[in-house]
Amino acid sequence: MYIHVLVAVAPGHVEAYTKSLDAARRLLADGGKITVLSVLEELPSYVGSYFPADQMEKSRSDQASMIKAEISGDDVDVQVLSGHPTNTILDWAGKHGTDCIVVSSHRPGLSHLLLGSTAARVVRHAECAVVVLR
Repeated sequence: MYIHVLVAVAPGHVEAYTKSLDAARRLLADGGKITVLSVLEELPSYVGSYFPADQMEKSRSDQASMIKAEISGDDVDVQVLSGHPTNTILDWAGKHGTDCIVVSSHRPGLSHLLLGSTAARVVRHAECAVVVLR
């Protein structure tokens, strides 16, 4: 059993939230905590200049509200950050004492074989246990 489980969820993949949270709750030790983390990729500067200065903050707030509306229970903390998904997940996990990461993986296609998915990179580089759900 784990004391702090991080559930990494991709923006727009609401269907994976319930399955991931169920898995996290089964892995959680009594008195442990669950954090749901979603990472929004930052807009390139040449694109970002066409949006209001506070657009990323508004997008993070909207994403957090959507996640909170989809999950059940008060035992879950929700964090929405911006950055590179893999790096942000791994950095956050390291800084906050996460001892298990739950991440969903989609059926790999040719692009994933060439580029690698976020789940695959998290598995390769995490310093804690990683549970991958399909």
